Amino acid sequence: MTVETIDATKLEAFMGRAVTDLAAAESSAATYLGDRLGLYRAMASGQQMTAGELAALTGTHERLVLEWLRNQAVGGYVEHEGGRFRLPPEHAAALADEESPYFLGGFVEIIAAVWADAGLLEEAFRGDGAIPWGAHDPRLYRGVERFYGATYRSSLVQAWLPALDGVTARLEAGATVADIGCGYGLSTTVMATAFPRSTFVGYDIHSASLDAARDRAHQAGVLDRVRYEERAAIDVPPQGFDLACFFDALHDMGDPVGAAAAARRALAEDGVLMVVEPRAGDRLEDNVGPVSRTYYAGSTFLCTPSALAQDGQHALGAQAGPAALTGVLHAAGFSRVRVAAETPFNLVLEARV
Repeated sequence: MTVETIDATKLEAFMGRAVTDLAAAESSAATYLGDRLGLYRAMASGQQMTAGELAALTGTHERLVLEWLRNQAVGGYVEHEGGRFRLPPEHAAALADEESPYFLGGFVEIIAAVWADAGLLEEAFRGDGAIPWGAHDPRLYRGVERFYGATYRSSLVQAWLPALDGVTARLEAGATVADIGCGYGLSTTVMATAFPRSTFVGYDIHSASLDAARDRAHQAGVLDRVRYEERAAIDVPPQGFDLACFFDALHDMGDPVGAAAAARRALAEDGVLMVVEPRAGDRLEDNVGPVSRTYYAGSTFLCTPSALAQDGQHALGAQAGPAALTGVLHAAGFSRVRVAAETPFNLVLEARV
């Protein structure tokens, strides 16, 4: 390629996009620090403050805080006027309020873990592609809990379970539930808190996550109705569960058909399988935009390597789409599959034998 063959207009447009992306990527480290150091939380009141006032509130270095605030101001994250800075309430909902459904703190923690794993990822690309889930930087697991937590707390009981025919009534009366690939157990705890007559079992292959899950259940006061077992999805035993769930986990598994088939065997005859997955269309062309771009990146660095580390027969990836997911569930022995609910970030599928 020579300079003469390059379209200067296209090059300029691409450079503008690439530099914007790189500026955002570097600034995500500032967002991570704002979360870790409590800078956003200290500004959550919406009051204007100087760098010195913010540094005093958070026990941080004033000169570094000033430069951090300048980065945040030129990026549009905080407002600036006459040397004083303010975090608007709309931005605080995303940056300072961990209970908000818009909270992004977990997302930047995941990004920090991915960067920390850069060497591991390079080895995977040059090798067999596999990275066991437990091999990542520890910030990943906490970040995943925080990232998904906002959505699960606001949608799981309020919208997703009611979208499944008759499931909420069964949970209210007293049902048995399997949470497969439960991680830190946030989804399990949310359901157990909402349905005190039901009992729950969480399964995962990562022992450190299960330790955290037990601690979360204890803190929530539901440990008497929740237990956790270190077990692969394909090894979930037949227990006659009324409900089995995969929360953003089926696509991480090396044998998703086998995992779904094990869930089918674990269910009662009239049991229901709920599969929550990242929202996606069925074609690459349907998945253009920042959400899918984010999911494809996460799939490259986390989900697909995890599946390949489990003797992956079929690494779905995080943008499988409803057709591929339905095909997996049909192959696993479910005859009735439907998309029960959709959000900008998730698909919720209901499957029955």
